[in-house]
Amino acid sequence: MAITDKIYVKNHRQLASQLEVSFPKSAFNGATLDILFQGDLEKLDEASRERVLDFNQDFLDCTCDSNPYCGHPERKFIAYLLDLRAQGLDPESIVDVMSEDYMLYAYPGDLYSFLDDAVRTLEAVEELADVEGEAGAARRAGERKRELLR
Repeated sequence: MAITDKIYVKNHRQLASQLEVSFPKSAFNGATLDILFQGDLEKLDEASRERVLDFNQDFLDCTCDSNPYCGHPERKFIAYLLDLRAQGLDPESIVDVMSEDYMLYAYPGDLYSFLDDAVRTLEAVEELADVEGEAGAARRAGERKRELLR
């Protein structure tokens, strides 16, 4: 299961009530993305609307015909999580930041697992690139791995 399947909308009931529509708690569920991408956001209070619009702008802004189902929002969000970790934030702090930035939350244990998997994947990429003689790729994977381990 991808980490984006474990990202949830904070204050879900309040938002559903304001929008007068039911949608899943999972932020990257298709129905949730439809509400956030095409819904009547004017019904939201100002603070909530700003955060939802920030989410839309930062993750749902691609021009694919199948947007928001093209996979780009999930990839952008994963890059966001990895960047927060590279800045030195631990999973609890990452949850706090994404809650403040986008009214989203996750369980820190899920983020620990995601980050551990990311480090293991980078280790594998580094070793495979080294075996294949791709020194540049091995170096980049090693650098990124070290960023995540700080």
